[in-house]
Amino acid sequence: MFTSVLMIEKALTSADVEFVTTLHGDEEVSFHVLLQPRGDQADRLLRAIDDVALGELDEAAHEQETPEGEAAKGVGQQALEVSLQALRVSGSEAEGRLVEDHPLDALKALVGEIGADEVIVLTDPHYVEEFFHRDWASRARHKVGVPVLKLFSHSKA
Repeated sequence: MFTSVLMIEKALTSADVEFVTTLHGDEEVSFHVLLQPRGDQADRLLRAIDDVALGELDEAAHEQETPEGEAAKGVGQQALEVSLQALRVSGSEAEGRLVEDHPLDALKALVGEIGADEVIVLTDPHYVEEFFHRDWASRARHKVGVPVLKLFSHSKA
């Protein structure tokens, strides 16, 4: 069985689930999902810039209405449960947890703990962070010791 660590920032859509569960053809895949709830207000500007770059001006204008930090944990837990259930319904083994601090340290520890074959980072585009190679996938490539695949979410959850 192939073991993937799937790092996400929001609930998987049905298109996302189909995409990640078919990456390896007919080979069985076990997913270990890490979801980090939205960060603190310092991340708000970067998210707003990304929204503007994607032409989602309405999203940028409403960025302040989205729960962050402690308030986002409940939303994050629900998104994690929805994602795990969707992966299981598709026929994959799936377990997961929320990551609150230092997501790359948690990722590295999990990869070592389970002997993962790969890491899949599935997020919305983050143009500013990607430009400066500060996004999760770019930073993980230097840290985890297994292949890291960066994918973009197919649609809004």
